[in-house]
Amino acid sequence: MAPLTDDLFSQLQGAPMQRISQQLGVEPQQASDAVGAALPLLLGTLGRNASKPEGAHSLFGALNRDHAGTDLGSVLGAVLGGGQSGISAGGGLGDLLGGLRGGDRSQPAPEGTGGTPRLDGRQADVNGTLDHIFGERKHRAEEGLGQATGLGGDTAQNLLRILTPIVMSFLAQRFARGAADPGKLQEALGQEREQIGQQGGLGGGLLNAVLDRDGDGKIDLNDLLRAGAGMLGRQR
Repeated sequence: MAPLTDDLFSQLQGAPMQRISQQLGVEPQQASDAVGAALPLLLGTLGRNASKPEGAHSLFGALNRDHAGTDLGSVLGAVLGGGQSGISAGGGLGDLLGGLRGGDRSQPAPEGTGGTPRLDGRQADVNGTLDHIFGERKHRAEEGLGQATGLGGDTAQNLLRILTPIVMSFLAQRFARGAADPGKLQEALGQEREQIGQQGGLGGGLLNAVLDRDGDGKIDLNDLLRAGAGMLGRQR
């Protein structure tokens, strides 16, 4: 896996992955395989979108506007059904996931940290965010992820809905604070996309297929195999 993908994937192990599998109604190993394919798809497509300065500025603005000040503990708790973790808006993703893995989730967010974000509105915006990420390729992304992982299109759509706010919060923690700027975001996501494509595996093959390598506008297993994926040959 590429660095950003690998970092986020590793932090989703344990209780978060168990909750993802429960929400999807699949075995933990299948959920893990599917997350391992979906994260490169999301981050690679974001890398494509940010490959031009205007795209990088747009994504950087969205991270700052909608995610940088978010109480990530509440976001992930809402997404995975864990409730609030009591982690302030300034907490890192490690703290956030630490809370989900067994930390005290009974305490409210401290005063002065922004309190509880408007999670209902944010969850309602997830579909819009997916539309923005994939554009006209959204259906292909859902269909391809469902086919390649055996989840089916509807369950793959649910997985992308689960992961999208997590990915955006993760990127906001990395690139929407301190000395970060759109150029650094563009460079990091560009390197991520390139490495995902070079490494192949299920995630890289799916990314290439969704971005329509052969231009036929369709997803099928031939696309995935030509892109170097295939269920038996996937890499991590």
